[in-house]
Amino acid sequence: MAHSVPDFYAVIPAGGIGSRLWPLSRADAPKFLHDLTGSGRSLLRDTWDRLEPLAGPDRISVVTGRAHRAAVERELPGIPDRNVFLESEPRDSTAAIGLAAAILSRREPDVIIGSFAADHVIRGTQVFEWAVQQAVAVAREGYICTIGIPPIEPSIGFGYIKKAGELVVTGAPEAALVERFVEKPDLETARTYVADRSYLWNAGMFISRADVLLAEIAASQPELHAGLMELAEAWDDREARGPVVDRVWPTLTKIAIDYSVAEPAAGKGRLAVIPGHFDWDDVGDFASLAKLNSGGRLNDLAILGENARILSDAASGIVVSQTKRIISLIGVKDIVVVDTEDALLVTTSEHAQRVKGVVDALKLSGRGEVL
Repeated sequence: MAHSVPDFYAVIPAGGIGSRLWPLSRADAPKFLHDLTGSGRSLLRDTWDRLEPLAGPDRISVVTGRAHRAAVERELPGIPDRNVFLESEPRDSTAAIGLAAAILSRREPDVIIGSFAADHVIRGTQVFEWAVQQAVAVAREGYICTIGIPPIEPSIGFGYIKKAGELVVTGAPEAALVERFVEKPDLETARTYVADRSYLWNAGMFISRADVLLAEIAASQPELHAGLMELAEAWDDREARGPVVDRVWPTLTKIAIDYSVAEPAAGKGRLAVIPGHFDWDDVGDFASLAKLNSGGRLNDLAILGENARILSDAASGIVVSQTKRIISLIGVKDIVVVDTEDALLVTTSEHAQRVKGVVDALKLSGRGEVL
């Protein structure tokens, strides 16, 4: 059992619709609100349960859209109202994580925050806790720390982190400095990364003192930083908050935290990484969802859906059913079938990344009612 870390505060950004998982994941029912593992719990709830032993139930905040507040509170009935930070519209990860850092820094100036996505799957709780504990030790020394996953295959779906030299920090024996972040590579490049052994998958986890994170945002995005500080100043005043959010939030620059914080910090030698020796998946498309639910067995058919009615013969892939229709699959390999009341998706694992293109086409055609 993990013991809560006294100066640690967990932040869960819960945004984005997961467009590569359409039509399962939608604007009003985004990916993090779904049970994608058959556990009976949403990904958001799993994330909370994973972080509670480290932070405690009163030291976990969720940053989410106004439209998802009720759903988030249903999933997390114990979350204090003051720990739900609502965005009026999506402004990307720097705004979401920076807002939490600014608010929490005003409440507790020396707080260390850790940001963990609401829609990832992690297995190996004790190993995860050990990685976070190491990252907190590194953050206490004034570094921004991330947790990278040792690659098990040459994936082209993830960014990569290149480790530099060892970083000596008490309580963090696996700590290393980061040389650079690398965008999603092509397959041949990914193979060289895996063979190199100094590259890790970028899992999008960041642990830092809140003031250190904010200082990095101020250096790279001064206008965004100014807006976040203005929001934080008004946040705990209920009467003042609404007008300030309505005025300031739409003006914030949309930029991912990888670009605003991680890459500049790496260039200054202030970004560290801890290897995370646990099973991790960002469930980025239906191919990864199929693999996750079949235990990696290529010839299996994974089935998701409480009342799914599936008949199969020599079929593999994944079926997600939200209807009472009988779905029959005969002699098809690596199939993806997602059946909802108003939309049906049929593709293959090989083309799963192209689902986002369908979503973009639906937006352009004005058929947003199914998004």
